[in-house]
Amino acid sequence: MTPCAKSTVATVIPCLRYRDVAAAISWLCAAFGFERHLVAEDEEGKIVHAQLRFGNGMVMLGPASDAHSDFNRFMKQPDQVGGETQAPYVVVNDADSLYARAQAAGAEIVIPLHDEAYGGRGFSCRDPEGHLWYFGTYDPWGEAHSR
Repeated sequence: MTPCAKSTVATVIPCLRYRDVAAAISWLCAAFGFERHLVAEDEEGKIVHAQLRFGNGMVMLGPASDAHSDFNRFMKQPDQVGGETQAPYVVVNDADSLYARAQAAGAEIVIPLHDEAYGGRGFSCRDPEGHLWYFGTYDPWGEAHSR
């Protein structure tokens, strides 16, 4: 293990900002199967930070405004930059069933379900606020892929 990395469940956690954090949480849970881990609100009841789990992975969500964090001023929404500059890759057991679930929830499919040349099966889609996601069965930690 890299000496800088802490020995914990997951050491890389994508952070995404949403204009409507509550709606994003509900949609991500319904469309992709994320589970609420922590939802923190300010004194006015607005969500200022959220953590959603997926297996042993996690994403952190926050509001798309500079008001709640110095970090936010460095973040832009996909529609502000003409697309996305990063995308979480989420390892799944069954890409076909998640693909159907994402379609039913209204995800914008940008790359349809397909088999990858390097192994695995997956697809890419956008959530309602335009964030790009990639879901696939390719497991880079799998024994066949380790060095």
